[in-house]
Amino acid sequence: MDKNFEEGQFQGTIKFTPPLSKQRYQFIKDLVAKYSPKKVADLGCADCKLLWMLKFCSCIEVLVGLDISASIMKEKMHMLSPLPVDYLQPTERSLSVTLYHGSVAHKDPCMLGFDLVTCIELIEHLEESELKKFPEVIFGFMAPSIVVISTPNVEFNTLLPGVTSFRHPDHKFEWNRVQFQSWALETARRYDYSVEFTGVGHSPRGVENIGFCTQIGVFLRKYPQTSGFALSEKSSETVYKTVFKAVYPSLKDEKYLQNTLVGEVVFTAQIIKQSLLNHLMSESEEHNDNTTARKAQLQPCFSNDMRKLGVEKSMEPFVKGKVVYVPLKTIFSFPKVNQLCGTFEKLCKLIAGKVKLSSDGYALMLSTEHED
Repeated sequence: MDKNFEEGQFQGTIKFTPPLSKQRYQFIKDLVAKYSPKKVADLGCADCKLLWMLKFCSCIEVLVGLDISASIMKEKMHMLSPLPVDYLQPTERSLSVTLYHGSVAHKDPCMLGFDLVTCIELIEHLEESELKKFPEVIFGFMAPSIVVISTPNVEFNTLLPGVTSFRHPDHKFEWNRVQFQSWALETARRYDYSVEFTGVGHSPRGVENIGFCTQIGVFLRKYPQTSGFALSEKSSETVYKTVFKAVYPSLKDEKYLQNTLVGEVVFTAQIIKQSLLNHLMSESEEHNDNTTARKAQLQPCFSNDMRKLGVEKSMEPFVKGKVVYVPLKTIFSFPKVNQLCGTFEKLCKLIAGKVKLSSDGYALMLSTEHED
C-alpha cells in the first residue's frame, strides 16, 4: 500500500461525479458502442436500470435480464415496456426484452448465443458454492463473445466513510486487485478467453496506487464457437422462469410497416393536394386581376416542384370535380415513402384496401373539401 496513504495524508470525503453506478453503466454503453453486440444479457440485473439504458442502443436486438430476486424485477420491469411513441414511430430494428428469475449457478438454454454478458457488482453476492459453479455456467456453457465482470476493490474501502468491513451487508466477500486478477486470469486460461483489467472510480491524488474503486475485467473469447456444438452438446433443461417479456414494434413486422406506410402516404398526398389547390387558387386570383405577366411566372411553379422529385408531367396531380387525384408514382417518388416500401409494387400491395384509389388504381383520391 502507498506510504502516503498509510500515513493518512489524504483528507476529505470521496465523492464520485457522476455517481459510481452511472460510471459502471457508462462503461458498458461505451463497450456496446465499440463492439455493436446484437444480443446482450445482464446477469444480476436487479432494478433493470442498465437494461433500460441499453434498450436505446440501436445495435441491440435482444436484451435479457436475470436475477435471483423476482420481486425487485417485478417492481421495476414497467420501465422496459414500449411507450406510445414506440408504436407511433416504429424503428427499423427489432427489439425484445425478457426478464428471467433464476440463479447464475444454474444452466438454462435460453442464455445461449449471446454476444455480450454483463455481471455488474454480482460475484461478491455469491455464496462459495455458487461462485465455484459460476465460471462453468458463464464461460463454459453460455460462452458469449464478451463477458464484463465488475466487483468492489477492497483496497479502496479505507477511503469510504462508514465502511468498516464490506460495502454491502449482502456481500459474501470483497477481493483486492491481486485476488480478482488471479481468479480472472485462471478463469480466462481455462475457458480460452483473454482478459483486460480496468475500472471506474479513480482514487484521489496522493493515493493513486490503491486502484479503482470498482475493478473491472473484460473477457474476450479467443475462438469462435461452432453453432453445432452449442446445439448438440449444450442442451439443458429449462430452469429459469419468465417474469417479463416485451416485443417492441418494428418496421420489420409487416403490420407496423403497413400502418406507418399508410400514414406517410396519406400525409404526403395531403401535402401535394394542398400545394396543388394553393397553386390553382393563386392562378385564379391572378386571372381575376388580369395580370397576365405575373400569371405566366406562376403557372409552371407547381410542375417544377414536382419535377425536382423526378415526377413526369403525366404523373402530376390534378383536380376533377371535387376530387384531387394524386398518382401513386408521384407519392412513391417522395424519399420517406420510397425508403419505407422500397419498391412500387410493395407500395401498392401494402396500401391496398387502406386508402381510396381511382378505379384503375393509378391515383389516390382526396376530396377538395377540408379533411382531418
